[in-house]
Amino acid sequence: MRAIRQGFGAFASVAVLLTGIAVADEVRSSPAPAEDAPAAAPVAEGPEAFEASCRTVVQGSRVTAYCQNPYPATDSVRLHVECDRWWDVDTDSAPVEVGPADYAKLTGRCWKEVRSAWVTHQPADRAPLPGS
Repeated sequence: MRAIRQGFGAFASVAVLLTGIAVADEVRSSPAPAEDAPAAAPVAEGPEAFEASCRTVVQGSRVTAYCQNPYPATDSVRLHVECDRWWDVDTDSAPVEVGPADYAKLTGRCWKEVRSAWVTHQPADRAPLPGS
């Protein structure tokens, strides 16, 4: 029984040694990092982020949207309220500009129940799109 344990220990030691040699060979054969790495972050090719972070709260027939803009560009936000009753008038707020690190509170209401409410965003320096 003792000979089996010693034989297994020798086998395990050889297996660990061979694994270590294989890993060391992989590390040596991997390419070195390029010396002329760019110092600055790459420029994003997509549009610059401008949308304020908005949270909408519905309490009965009243809607409040709280918007905070963490970006350096000004965001123009509008609150849209869709009422549940067919005869109740849906509302769209006037655009409110939320500057960098600024905060805005928008409110709207229905006479009865609110079906849905949402906030739309538009960069303040661009003309608004038709239908928004």
